[in-house]
Amino acid sequence: MPKTVLRDVRVFDGNELTRPRTVVIDGTVIGEDPAGGHEIDAAGATLLPGLIDAHVHLHGPEDLRTLARWGVTTGLDMACWPVERVASLRAVTGAADFRTAGLPAIGRGSHAKMPAMPEDAVILTADDARRHVEARAAEGVDYIKGVTEAPGEGGLPADALRALVAAAREHGLKTVVHAVSPGAYSIAVDSGAEFVTHVPLTGPIRTEDIAAMKAAGQVAIPTITMMEGILTTGPQAGRFPVDGLLRSLADLHAAGVGILAGTDANDEPGAPIAVRHGESLHHEFELMAQAGMTSAEILRSATADAARAFGLTDRGTIAPGLRADLVLIAGDPLQDIAATRDIRAVWCAGTEITPTTGHPS
Repeated sequence: MPKTVLRDVRVFDGNELTRPRTVVIDGTVIGEDPAGGHEIDAAGATLLPGLIDAHVHLHGPEDLRTLARWGVTTGLDMACWPVERVASLRAVTGAADFRTAGLPAIGRGSHAKMPAMPEDAVILTADDARRHVEARAAEGVDYIKGVTEAPGEGGLPADALRALVAAAREHGLKTVVHAVSPGAYSIAVDSGAEFVTHVPLTGPIRTEDIAAMKAAGQVAIPTITMMEGILTTGPQAGRFPVDGLLRSLADLHAAGVGILAGTDANDEPGAPIAVRHGESLHHEFELMAQAGMTSAEILRSATADAARAFGLTDRGTIAPGLRADLVLIAGDPLQDIAATRDIRAVWCAGTEITPTTGHPS
């Protein structure tokens, strides 16, 4: 793989843009020696670490290619099965990288009715939960996904969810828990899981749950894009105010709870709405800004913070020796987060990807 040298590029360092400098792409990693490289004059453009979407659903290789074209170089998949599909996706090259929870742990509620959902996913007892984690760990998953609902709505029982989290820790795995109502959020927080994904559709997150998340160091993946879609064009259109979603995110942010950018991108039959891979992360950024997060906070949530939270030690920042996952954009995203849509070039582990150039919405 030839060496590439980016000259006169401003680098997002996690807080601000550096003065124009040189960045070397040496094979699959970021290098230091520009000698002999193919030089590109970036003319003062902005270089970001490759973006990480902390909640996607992958179905085939094209999803990984689409993510990459939008500058999303890593997707954190929250349900992918069977193991043969995961293996086929791991064999894809020249596209986004990914991690996966494999088969999710669900109750008898709405998720059990999704097309092709295996009976093995249904967890009713603590013993079921322990067996589920053991099976997923044997498959080589990267973390565990559980689904809870409001009491009485068929999600994972609270004791089974706590057992799921405990068993995952015994296997060295973190747990992500789905929650889309205030009651479900309380169960998810009480489980001790490292991550809670979504924000409630039907009302704000309870103050005591936010305080408990902060105290425990739990991290939120709000997926406002998906929740907004459900409330505007999806099955609950018009039933609850969209502003409530932004309020929940603002409350989490104000309390100092860790927040990661995720979208619930999917093209899955049975999902409440389809969310476009890649493009949706840029929309998520814009919603996060509306909720009061700064551009630097938003970018960190999809780069260094996401990498650190999920133990991806080889990416998330731009430094020699790390993966050459990079996104070159024309404008200054610290002044206008919508500038992340104006993509000039993308590299996934040093492989240059032809980007999709969007426009600020």
